[in-house]
Amino acid sequence: MNLQLSIGITNNPRTWPILDGTVKPEGIDLIPTVLHPSELFWRQLHFAEFAVSEMSCSSFMIVTGQGDTRFVGLPIFTTRRFFHTTILVSRKSGIEKPADLKGKRVGVPEYQQTAALWTRGVLQHEFGVQPKDMEFWMERTPEKSHGGATGFKPPPGVVVHQVPGDSSLGAMMLAGELDATVHYLSGRNLVDRSRADLAHHPDFKYLFPDPAAEGIRYYRKTGIFPINHQAVVRRDIYEKEPWVVLNLLKAFNKANDIANAQRIEQVEYHLATGLLSGDANTALLHHGVKANRKVMETIAQYSLEQGLTPRLIKIDELYAPNALES
Repeated sequence: MNLQLSIGITNNPRTWPILDGTVKPEGIDLIPTVLHPSELFWRQLHFAEFAVSEMSCSSFMIVTGQGDTRFVGLPIFTTRRFFHTTILVSRKSGIEKPADLKGKRVGVPEYQQTAALWTRGVLQHEFGVQPKDMEFWMERTPEKSHGGATGFKPPPGVVVHQVPGDSSLGAMMLAGELDATVHYLSGRNLVDRSRADLAHHPDFKYLFPDPAAEGIRYYRKTGIFPINHQAVVRRDIYEKEPWVVLNLLKAFNKANDIANAQRIEQVEYHLATGLLSGDANTALLHHGVKANRKVMETIAQYSLEQGLTPRLIKIDELYAPNALES
C-alpha cells in the first residue's frame, strides 16, 4: 500500500504533471490542496497543515536560522522570476531609474517574502540602492503574514510602516500615498488585500521599460535566475520515512522534464528564448542542489545582509542529507 501524503502546492506549469496525475511519486499517493502561495505559506508556517508543501525560500531560511526544525528542505524549486524587473512606479513620482528610489515610499506585500528579498538584493548589488534608502509600507498584518509566524521585526536602520487595515497597497498607490511597489499582488486570496490592476493603469509604469531585456541582462551578468519557491517535508514524516525525499525529487524532476518538453516551462512565464538556449538549460530548468547552489547561496547572503537571518545559512542546513548530491 502506498504512503498517503497531503501536499500543499501551487498551480503552475512545473507542477501540472503532478497535479493531473501524469507523474506519480513511487510508493506515494499525494493528496493535493492547490492554493495561492500567499495563503499556502501562511498556513504551513503557522499550522504545518501539509506533510509536503511548497515554501517561501526566504521564510524557510528564517525559521532555519531560528532553530525551528519542523520542516526538512527538498531541492525542488517550483517557481523563479526576475522580481526586480516588475517594480511598479507612479508616473508622478519622478522615478526613472533605480537610483531614484532613494528616499521614496515603497510598498511591499511582506518585507520578508522571497520576492522582496531578491528585489532589495539586486537593487543593492546592481544599482547601489540599499534597503535603508527607502521607506517601506507593508500590507500584510501579523495575523495574516509569514512574518507573523517568524516573529518578524524590521531590521535595524530600515523603516517599515504597516498599511492600515482598511487600506491596501493598491489603494495607497492610487491615492498617491506611495511612489512604488515591489512584487505587487492583486489576486484574490486569504492574505493579500490589494485588488486594483496597477500594471494596466495609465498612472503607473514598470521601473524597467523592458522587463524581459533587464532580466536577460541580469542573468547574463550574474548567471542567477532567482528562485522563490522550494519544497519542504514535515520532519516527523521525514524521520519515519526518509525515502520519500528522493522519490519526491525524482517525480518532480520527471514532471519538470515534461513541462520543458512541452515548452511551457516557467521561465518568467514568457521570458526570452535567449535564456532557454545553450548552457542556460541546466541552471534554469532543473531541480536539485548542484544546479542551484549558486542561486541559493546568493539568497542566503542577501538574507544575512538584510538582517532577516542572524547568520549565514548553509546549504547543508536546508536540505535533507540524502538530497545534497542531487
